[in-house]
Amino acid sequence: MTEKTSPKLEWTDLDKRAVDTVRVLAMDAVEKVGNGHPGTAMSLAPAAYLLFQKVLRHNPADPHWAGRDRFVLSAGHSSLTLYIQLYLAGFGLELDDLKSLRTWGSKTPGHPEYRHTPGVETTTGPLGQGVGNAVGMAMAARRERGLFDRDSAQGESLFDHHVYVIASDGDLEEGVSAEASSLAGHQQLGNLTVIYDANKISIEDDTDIAFSEDVNARYAAYGWHVQDVDWTNGGTGYEENVQALYDAIEAAKAVTDKPSFIRLHTIIGWPSPGKQNTGKIHGSALGADEVQATKEVLGWDPEQDFQVADDVIAHTREAVQRGQALQDAWNAEFEKWRAAAPEAAALFDRLATRTLPDGWAKALPSWEASAKGVATRAASGEVLSAIAPELPELWGGSADLAGSNNTTPKGQPSFIPAERSTSSFQGDEYGRVLHFGIREHGMGAILNGIAQHGGTRPYGGTFLVFSDYMRPSVRLAALMKLPVTYVWTHDSIGLGEDGPTHQPIEHLSALRAIPGLDVVRPGDANETAAAWEAILEHTDRPAALALTRQNVPTFPRGAEGFAGTENVKKGGYTLLDTEGTPDVVLIGTGSELQLAVEARAQLAAEGINARVVSLVSREWFDEQDDAYRESVIPAGVRARVSVEAGIAQSWHAIVGDAGRSVSIEHYGASADYQKLYDEFGITTAAVVQAAKDSIAAAAAISGPGVPPKRAASGPVGPADAH
Repeated sequence: MTEKTSPKLEWTDLDKRAVDTVRVLAMDAVEKVGNGHPGTAMSLAPAAYLLFQKVLRHNPADPHWAGRDRFVLSAGHSSLTLYIQLYLAGFGLELDDLKSLRTWGSKTPGHPEYRHTPGVETTTGPLGQGVGNAVGMAMAARRERGLFDRDSAQGESLFDHHVYVIASDGDLEEGVSAEASSLAGHQQLGNLTVIYDANKISIEDDTDIAFSEDVNARYAAYGWHVQDVDWTNGGTGYEENVQALYDAIEAAKAVTDKPSFIRLHTIIGWPSPGKQNTGKIHGSALGADEVQATKEVLGWDPEQDFQVADDVIAHTREAVQRGQALQDAWNAEFEKWRAAAPEAAALFDRLATRTLPDGWAKALPSWEASAKGVATRAASGEVLSAIAPELPELWGGSADLAGSNNTTPKGQPSFIPAERSTSSFQGDEYGRVLHFGIREHGMGAILNGIAQHGGTRPYGGTFLVFSDYMRPSVRLAALMKLPVTYVWTHDSIGLGEDGPTHQPIEHLSALRAIPGLDVVRPGDANETAAAWEAILEHTDRPAALALTRQNVPTFPRGAEGFAGTENVKKGGYTLLDTEGTPDVVLIGTGSELQLAVEARAQLAAEGINARVVSLVSREWFDEQDDAYRESVIPAGVRARVSVEAGIAQSWHAIVGDAGRSVSIEHYGASADYQKLYDEFGITTAAVVQAAKDSIAAAAAISGPGVPPKRAASGPVGPADAH
């Protein structure tokens, strides 16, 4: 399409002095704490200042304004690139915050943290994640436009805004950015612009040792609109041509059918006379002598630290007034829209607070008792189909495993440019079924960006074994307390013939080790529906839903001694009880819950009273008060058996000093699942024997019993206490 010529940029002497102020503050902040990343913040000072003062539509006085553009610093190690702009523009940071960079309790931690510092849209630091988050934000913006205002012309909706990213060489070396960028091009995300700081320096100095591809050609191949801005003039002389960068940004905004990629050639650490263009300035303080020399180059007083002229800060803080004017104008149009579209406005209000609609859970399906039963992955698919009409905010898909993960709600269109539709999946740009392709790592980062953007609730599916590919993104979702749901199916050796490469063994325990992630493994179809209900009622954490490939029995709820599912939300509950105090507590999850049920019957025939506990989620159970936990797993009953087709590591604290675990402590094999369970000893007989062994061990121990221990950590990090 035709690109418009941008207006001449207003760039005054005050703007130039403000940019030099950024460089000085970056040097001084790192010098004061003694560590950090000053170089990129110095050389990107004009670009970051341009974005925050001349380009971004935002209001520093209201960082959560729904109509704002988003900015993502994917190069999170250069946190000062963002912090200094937040200070100058008036987002709430002050000079003392820059002085306390990377210190305990400060608003300026080593890498930007979502929810911690006003104006930070996402936690970055692990390289490439920010690019993936931004792709998710751009996708969410389009989806939300479709929910609220789909009939407006392009660029004329209140919900049209842009997502900007600053990325580094390291971001583009990481595979997660490649996965996300490939999908962004396929999705034609014209509301996304990435500025790539091509300074060719990383910690190991010149990137030529490891990175020599034509990045522009790669992004062009992804389907991006690509531009080049070279401040080095091909190595012949350095000129910070801000107008050229501004023109490129404006041209990018004009291209609405492709994401935009701007390669900006800079010299890291400019204008440090002794350390510019070296790895030394990338990740360490300049040193007092070099700071002094650089200040002299800039015409700054080398004897002063953290210098900010009154007229400079007054000039940059005008961003608050400009932002308020932008928001006031937006609000006026928003009120007109609200009056004209009351149903869409009511949805907007509900999603803004992530409030679920009244009565939505009535749509959840239920299943009659059945020995043959149903796979929990199939039950999950039925849940999604049933609640999709009630919850338009819920959307997601799979990493090319939709038929296996059951992540496609029936009758729902795909989120895809119409021309990308296939014979199997029809959709449009505002659809709700996501197709991530075989990009699990990118999917995880994109899901985080969707959740960060607004009130919609994303989910993404793959096999549980491939949660390994997603783990960095999952960890960040937990750190940021994002309500992302992972639909991880084929959750044990029960997937059978695919063999050990696809059979998760250590994964459940490894995922339970992530603070703030709820790992949820329902034992039958009705537990699966109850698990979805509980997951969606939480808005402050991600959840991992581990589901079976194979059928599992559907228990007769409320009959034959079986409990209902009302306590699934508590993580653990008594599924089947016995008269009086039990001799042993059998604790099962997922497809192995049936083994505990069968073992209880066999033990009863031998005069041993066993209670069966379904422990759907360790994390939810750990949140319950002591009285409830005692009512489920009494401290006085030392004989306990856990039953789960994975390693027993996460069960030691539950089964206690006399407990036993029926588990698998090695990799699986290729065979039908019944054969594997038999060969590896995950059987009813094994549970019965473990119960007897545990009863004997408990009898040999004197003294009071011990309650199951709680998890050692939780979703709140130390930074949240300050």
